[in-house]
Amino acid sequence: MPRMLIVEDSTQLRQLVSEYFRDTGAFVVDSAKDGTEGVALVSKNTYDIAILDIMLPGLSGFDICRILRRKSNCPIVFLTALGTEDNILKGYALGADEYMVKPFSIKVLYAKCLALLARSAEEKSEEKVLSCGEIRIYPSRMEVRAGDQEVELPPKEYFLLKVLLENQGHVLGRDRLLDLVWGADFDGSERVVDSHIKKLRKRLGTFGEIIRTVIGGGYKVMP
Repeated sequence: MPRMLIVEDSTQLRQLVSEYFRDTGAFVVDSAKDGTEGVALVSKNTYDIAILDIMLPGLSGFDICRILRRKSNCPIVFLTALGTEDNILKGYALGADEYMVKPFSIKVLYAKCLALLARSAEEKSEEKVLSCGEIRIYPSRMEVRAGDQEVELPPKEYFLLKVLLENQGHVLGRDRLLDLVWGADFDGSERVVDSHIKKLRKRLGTFGEIIRTVIGGGYKVMP
């Protein structure tokens, strides 16, 4: 599941954007209230896309953009009240992919982020395929196939299967799966993992046998 960073000092706006993207079920969202917090998250995590305000306590969004660009080519969106031509040009010069001026439409922001992620995926891979036995995932188009049949999966089950395939042969504990698929700030029970694994196996039919339960450990996939 794509991991997003949002750095915004307005509590109300930060919560609005975070909750909107998280509620779609298609994003893991980390957020920070100032530049220092944002840089700390960038230093320890890998992000697929970032939304940055510019005027922030401590380090600015421009500073975060510079630091992020040193370690990642992920799409960067500036979301700011600074709408002058000089600021817009500076944002793009620093490596931003999109520049939106407040007030803004949350739906348009979401659409732009999806488009940026799709373009980024195309640039990264010419149809990279994840596979285990007869199960195959085509990440660029979020397609899952079991044998010769396409399998429709809800977002959480898709990303759960993707994470397991990316770590094929390795045991992933429930806490690790929660972090990777639901996000570090998820406050529900670890049993939600068991529930989604059960649903995922059912949707995959006999091919779901590749998902093994490791008693006291978690889950792994093996042919």
